[in-house]
Amino acid sequence: MKLSYRAYCIYWAILLGAVGGVCVAEPVAEPAAAIPAEATGGALPLEELRVFADVFATIKREYVDPTDDATLLRYAINGMLTGLDPHSAFLSAEEWRDSKLDSEGKFGGLGVELAAEDGAIVVVAPLDDTPAANAGLRAGDVIIRLDGVGVTTMSLAEAIRRMRGAPGSRVALTISRQGKMLEVPLVRAVIAVPSVKSELLTRNFGYLRISQFNTDTAADARAHLAQLRRNNSGDLRGLVLDLRNNPGGILPAAIAVSDVFLESGAIVATRGRYPDANLTARATAADAPADMPIVALVNSGSASAAEIVAGALQDHRRAVIMGTRTFGKGSVQTLIPMRDGSALKLTTARYYTPANRSIQARGIRPDIVVRRPTAEAPADAAQYWQFYESDLFGHLQNPAPAVPAAADEKSGRAARDYQVAEALKLLKGMHVATATERARRGAMK
Repeated sequence: MKLSYRAYCIYWAILLGAVGGVCVAEPVAEPAAAIPAEATGGALPLEELRVFADVFATIKREYVDPTDDATLLRYAINGMLTGLDPHSAFLSAEEWRDSKLDSEGKFGGLGVELAAEDGAIVVVAPLDDTPAANAGLRAGDVIIRLDGVGVTTMSLAEAIRRMRGAPGSRVALTISRQGKMLEVPLVRAVIAVPSVKSELLTRNFGYLRISQFNTDTAADARAHLAQLRRNNSGDLRGLVLDLRNNPGGILPAAIAVSDVFLESGAIVATRGRYPDANLTARATAADAPADMPIVALVNSGSASAAEIVAGALQDHRRAVIMGTRTFGKGSVQTLIPMRDGSALKLTTARYYTPANRSIQARGIRPDIVVRRPTAEAPADAAQYWQFYESDLFGHLQNPAPAVPAAADEKSGRAARDYQVAEALKLLKGMHVATATERARRGAMK
């Protein structure tokens, strides 16, 4: 597939808050003497622009404290973007530099994926083995204060910037969790999270954990999968693919990981108003054996790129999806550089699974619902506070009609992780069924 430069940028530019990919789009051209009407979709709204100028002048003249022009214009830009959807934002030059490090899987801070929700900063998911995860932060926690400073007037980008700092330095978060206020002290660290881990659950059955999607994830997944097969003399009979609390990352990594398990067909499509935002990525050749059963675990912390993988495997019937409904971030953000070194992160498209499903604000519904994270935990879903894209103020609507909810099915790591244990049971049954079918076909020849 041959792409224009802008299409190539959009293809490489899915972001999720603090964790995601970056792309250098076309440089911003010098402005003409006047903005042509066709560039704005019609005639310029002169009356509204006059009102804006009047407000600007009144603030400059009468606000209680003097405020410089650059600050007021930055506030205006931030307000314009935050009014669109929760993921569009304006990044300063420093914030853009930080986001480039994020896509490489290395950045300084706490290791938590965040979203803006009606003036609050909300945890989408902590990354594995980071200060945020070790301190017990959970999806749905609402951050109220950073080091005693309220976040209600901060943009998401500003909150992320304040959370970053020198490794070893301390920061205190005040969070609200199900109506209770908690103080959470953390120590910043260099976040260089290995995005892939693996282990044997039992002989011939493996576990592959993907915690985020960065530039090395697909290569690491292939290496771990090859190691699991070597450890079983090539006889790997089933795999648990753990995508729980995976906040996403860059689109190419999600496509490449899907390609590890799919032999052919569409993986994901993106659609937007700009022609080059309309792309379809296809599988080439799978690395994993086509008849090896896979159970993919998901929950409300599985977002964006993780949902691309889960949706592709589900639509191709390559894996059984188990757990709870995913976050539902089905939108694409493109980074467009500005002349001063800053960047505009703008929502430019929705993405669609191979079966033409937009999961925006709906998520991926598992084939088998297993709510309990541990065997000892109550089965009542109300015991676990889940947070979704649809809970975000101003989220993009899903353009497709709603579909009925999937019916519930009751039902070392497997001993301490109930969902992994249930996935392992299912894998063993699937392997028996697959082996029986292979034997039947062989007898017929």
